[in-house]
Amino acid sequence: MQQLWFVPIALVVLCTAIPVMGAEATPSREPKWMQSPVVAMVSRARETTGQVSIEVLKQAIDNDEDVIVLDVREPNEYAVAHIPESINIPRGLLEFSIWSLIPDKNEKILVYCKTGARAALAAKTLNELGYVHARAVATGGKAWVLAGYPVQTSISDEEFVLLPAQ
Repeated sequence: MQQLWFVPIALVVLCTAIPVMGAEATPSREPKWMQSPVVAMVSRARETTGQVSIEVLKQAIDNDEDVIVLDVREPNEYAVAHIPESINIPRGLLEFSIWSLIPDKNEKILVYCKTGARAALAAKTLNELGYVHARAVATGGKAWVLAGYPVQTSISDEEFVLLPAQ
């Protein structure tokens, strides 16, 4: 019962954009980056790396496959809610940290973020670094939560399920 207070916090972090001071009075439903050249970068990354669905990720976890689930969101996002047993390396530190946490370039790595964009860029980077079995989860943690799959919080190390709003 005491983990229920995490549900609203996790929903905010995983499912909404946090408004920024000075933002437009009527914010666009799309993040600003989706109106920039970054869209093309993400599209190219998605085309050149393997993409998997959240169902494939869930099946790999449920079948206890030899796979590393890598969360490339920021540590504060990870702390609020993450896929159980995933490890966190923020995308901005990936190139510098991957070597110590995953030294074997033949490991099967499934990378996720909130929506799949950072994961696609991270999987592309991992492929370029020689990690031949790194794939991005196409729809990310937001879709994971909306599917009703379990998440864990670093705040209490408890596992719980977020139920999407009806």
